[in-house]
Amino acid sequence: MTVSILIFLPVLAALAVLFFKNETAKHAALFFSVVELAIAGVFLANFKPDASTQFIIDTPWIPQFSIYFDAGIDGISMVMVLLTTLLVPLIILTTYKHQYKNANAFYALILFMQAGMLVVFTALDGFLFYVGWEAALIPIYFICSLWGGENRVRITIKFFIYTFAGSLFMLLGIIFLYIQSPNSNYDLHDLYAAVQSQYITNRQGVVFWAFFLAFAIKMPLFPFHTWQPDTYTEAPSAGTMMLSGIMLKMGVYGCIRWLIPITPMAMVTYQHMVIILAVIGIVYASVIAFTQTDGKRLVAYSSIAHVGLIAAGIFAWNAQGLQGSMVQMLSHGINVVGMFFIWDIISSRLGTRDITKLGGIAKVAPKFAIAFLIIVLGTVALPLTNGFVGEFLLLNSVYQYNIWFAVIAGLTIIFGAVYMLRMYKNVMQGQTNELTATFADVHGSEKIVLCIICVLIISLGIYPQFILHISSAAVENLLHTVKIPGKF
Repeated sequence: MTVSILIFLPVLAALAVLFFKNETAKHAALFFSVVELAIAGVFLANFKPDASTQFIIDTPWIPQFSIYFDAGIDGISMVMVLLTTLLVPLIILTTYKHQYKNANAFYALILFMQAGMLVVFTALDGFLFYVGWEAALIPIYFICSLWGGENRVRITIKFFIYTFAGSLFMLLGIIFLYIQSPNSNYDLHDLYAAVQSQYITNRQGVVFWAFFLAFAIKMPLFPFHTWQPDTYTEAPSAGTMMLSGIMLKMGVYGCIRWLIPITPMAMVTYQHMVIILAVIGIVYASVIAFTQTDGKRLVAYSSIAHVGLIAAGIFAWNAQGLQGSMVQMLSHGINVVGMFFIWDIISSRLGTRDITKLGGIAKVAPKFAIAFLIIVLGTVALPLTNGFVGEFLLLNSVYQYNIWFAVIAGLTIIFGAVYMLRMYKNVMQGQTNELTATFADVHGSEKIVLCIICVLIISLGIYPQFILHISSAAVENLLHTVKIPGKF
């Protein structure tokens, strides 16, 4: 059993879904995504939580250029595989109350995008990593530009230019590393070994920036974030969930797996600057979130703040930071999908996301109010919710690097609690008005999705050891393999 099953099933599923129409395409996409989740469960059941890479496929692809289809799963990749395969069926289920023109194409693009992201999270070959990176971008471009909001074309073009430009820099970095690799190939471990080359050592700064630009744009990290709020707002809800729940984690994962291990000396040089950018992003996005009246846009800025904390924890480069990033990437994915689904329900029922026009919904929709509150509490990192453990470890990591950075980064929890709870109060509490008095409570697929999300928020908050156990050995191995000057 190799990881190729996980990668190619969504591709075959996407092709199959194209032959179905309307409701049938929707059901088929959900079926295939659940099968993919079940297969991921089989991989998890057979996974040994040690430092090894498992379920490897390593076969020649373009052998004359030393390009191999080389992919596998270790503890770090396993968490990302779980994130991707768990969220895609949930995201498809959130669309069950919507009707899409050319639904077969819409769902096929979601499945194809899933395949691209799984390639990114499992690739052990630099060229394959780049192919997966670009393959995931193409479907989301069409999802946003064809099914997005009123300003979708202009905003999607901006998003595409930003991300594609960053990708080109990364491609140049990969080619440079290939030329300098001891065996002239794209193998991840050979690229790690290339770090020992004096030629590479003297040019690590160039390679660092080539990769960093691509990853910082994808996350996004301040000041490369300007495409994100508009894209999240204009994209269809399923597209926003794919972007925020899974796709932005490609940039975070890229820093852990590729950027820092390949350029350890440059990381030390620019470490302080990157953490400063991350901390600025936390405060900036939180302050901007205070001023938002569009619920979806508020969540978009909240996401920037949370990702800023993840980036700061990673670049502090210690076990707490990397373990915290694993937990938080999974938790953030669950919470942000839940939050965007909440606003999708409100928007589809009331035709608005304007917080100032809402109020009193809890009086007429108590089940919806409870689910909304649980998701908000997970987002603001209340103890015993999934958001708490990751943020605690990340702040601990930043504290070990610099106490004052940790103090400022900790503002994400305080600010987040203020604007999220204020949002909840304005939307759910108080008296109903003419708009909200007839708000219908959740039912059917909406109830199923919200129940699953709430169970995950509480269960991961009570027992995060499940995720920590999966990634622990791989994280420790990475820390000892990558020799950061002054640390080891």
